[in-house]
Amino acid sequence: MPDEPRYASSAPVVKVDGQRQPDVARDLLRLDVEESTDGLRTLHLHVIGSAARERPNTDVVEYLDGSVFDFGKRIEVSLGPPGNEKIVFTGTISGIEVSFEEGDVPHVTLLAEDDLMKLRMTQRSATYEKKSDADIASEIAKEHSLQADVAADGPSYDVVQQLHQSDLAFLRERARRVAAEVWTSDGKLHFATRDRRTGTTVKLVRGGNLVAVEACADLAHQCSSVIVSGYDASTRSAIDEKAAGSEVEAETSGGRTGPRTLTNALGELPAQRIDAVPVSTDEAKAWAKAELLRRARRFVTVRGSTSGTPEMVVGSRATLERCGKPFDGDGYYVTRIHHAYDVATGFRTRFHAERATVNER
Repeated sequence: MPDEPRYASSAPVVKVDGQRQPDVARDLLRLDVEESTDGLRTLHLHVIGSAARERPNTDVVEYLDGSVFDFGKRIEVSLGPPGNEKIVFTGTISGIEVSFEEGDVPHVTLLAEDDLMKLRMTQRSATYEKKSDADIASEIAKEHSLQADVAADGPSYDVVQQLHQSDLAFLRERARRVAAEVWTSDGKLHFATRDRRTGTTVKLVRGGNLVAVEACADLAHQCSSVIVSGYDASTRSAIDEKAAGSEVEAETSGGRTGPRTLTNALGELPAQRIDAVPVSTDEAKAWAKAELLRRARRFVTVRGSTSGTPEMVVGSRATLERCGKPFDGDGYYVTRIHHAYDVATGFRTRFHAERATVNER
């Protein structure tokens, strides 16, 4: 049996309009791929603009003649060692930049965004009648020739208005009301609650693949319950709905939640959601629960950096090891990723994650 290689390169593989571009990988200085639970994955790719090229060039700077990089072209980037490489970005080129500095070679920077770019750049006013938030997401997906993959429960509204907002900003706003998330992949617009978002599973070991980590459990933004008040338009009566701290228990498998820890330490401290006024009981219940979950899920927050984890995505479920008794274990949800590669340090993955509990002492 042949020996396994002791070293394997994690250098990026870049494809433009389906064609592999080895020159780009050779001339690469740095790339950054970022995404959060708000959706919209972005790419910044920096290359040397004066590298020797086999084909003739009439410009003083390479990569500016449109033969490789041009507006509207599709770009795909893979990272990771052979056999474990993963596609970390697929999107459309939206910006090209060149920079010059005395004593240095010119640098060309490529900017790209995923399919949510069209939603970000489409601003409109629209009215939706007798629709749920998931129904609205499906209609917006259709407007942009995307398949809809919606999995979020919530009330149906008599009327919802979009007033001079981009489709992405509007969809993010609707998602926050029902604790859902927005993202795209493979030509689909996804609108789903966290429990219905499929993600990879990663194990992060301090001293191993986890090269830096900060973990914090903080009661500052916790509450024992959330109250939402309004006025029922059909029954002409006041609305006062409460989401109890126990709502988050269904998402946990042991440990102390933020609402429970707060109540034990300081007593009952409810919060009032006042950013929107419901006109039905169903709306008030959904919004109260969403706000309670938003706060409770962030009881424990983690920021870390790994030696390159291409399989990590927003929505990955992470397990921490050797990070201290309160913080070790599973149940972490990755909320932000930043895959970075440069010629000095190689491949790094920076991430944010959160969990609703600390371990019992």
